[in-house]
Amino acid sequence: MLQAFAYARPSTLAEAVRLAGRDGARLHAGGTDLLGCLRDHVLAAETVVSLSSLADLRGIAPARDGGLRIGALATIAEVAAHPVIRERYAALAEAASQVASPQLRNQGTLGGNLCQKPRCWYYRGDFHCLRKGGEMCYAAEGENQAHALFGAERCFYVHPSDTAPALVALGASVRLVGPAGPRALLLDRFFVPPSTDPQRETVLEPGEILTDVVLPPPGAGLRSSYRKVRARAVWDFALAGVALAARMEGDVVREARVVLSGVAPVPWRHPGAEAALAGKPLDATTIAAAARAATAGAEPLAHNAYKVELLRGLLTDELERLARR
Repeated sequence: MLQAFAYARPSTLAEAVRLAGRDGARLHAGGTDLLGCLRDHVLAAETVVSLSSLADLRGIAPARDGGLRIGALATIAEVAAHPVIRERYAALAEAASQVASPQLRNQGTLGGNLCQKPRCWYYRGDFHCLRKGGEMCYAAEGENQAHALFGAERCFYVHPSDTAPALVALGASVRLVGPAGPRALLLDRFFVPPSTDPQRETVLEPGEILTDVVLPPPGAGLRSSYRKVRARAVWDFALAGVALAARMEGDVVREARVVLSGVAPVPWRHPGAEAALAGKPLDATTIAAAARAATAGAEPLAHNAYKVELLRGLLTDELERLARR
């Protein structure tokens, strides 16, 4: 049962920032994650601040530099179907199309997808775990089939977003507005790893709102893709996934970004896999080397070692698909 809370629907961004800065305030965009968290008592809210009246946070439009600006309230379905995204930023379109179910893609927003809370069954369950202010991560010694291989240290949840790894691979940035004014930062600086703070997922400060996602111009020779493996073919979260962005000159990879999903508490960019690709032809030898490199540094738990081979096979398949484009 939902607890009682006040509901506010500001008509300006300035008013939304003011209301969001109050103690106990929670932002509401599509609500597909927030309402579940409130119902399951993962979070508490004294005031729910709806962003639905803020037209400035909607829309997908060209940026001045030739890139693309996506409002935080753009729905996942809009992102997946947008012709410019499908043509120029394929990884993002593919990632958005794999989020949840059609109903949730029509309701959920891009900003919400980036800011969603962990899906760890201990965090979502009746466990006072480290992320909820407790003293331990129960996944470390418990049922951990779906948990992290990389970057976990104290907390082993995996980042639930599909759009985040694709956007990191594409070099996206975000714009934030809060009591201290606006700021912009690269998306890969937006997420907070457990080693920094096990109780935060993002750098958002009280009262701060994500307003836009900005993609840089794709440039010549860009090829990108996203794929995830999940237990069920509909609406499930990634057991493992990979976002690729490669700048090609003929058959040679001049620059590559490899960002893993479903295996770390943040979208996990893998420099070793990128180095195995850079400056080399995208042939069978290079692909095999990159797939091996992508699992370097993995630290499986008792029940998730299967993800190591899953990642290698997934990266092999996706690089072969990228080579055919």
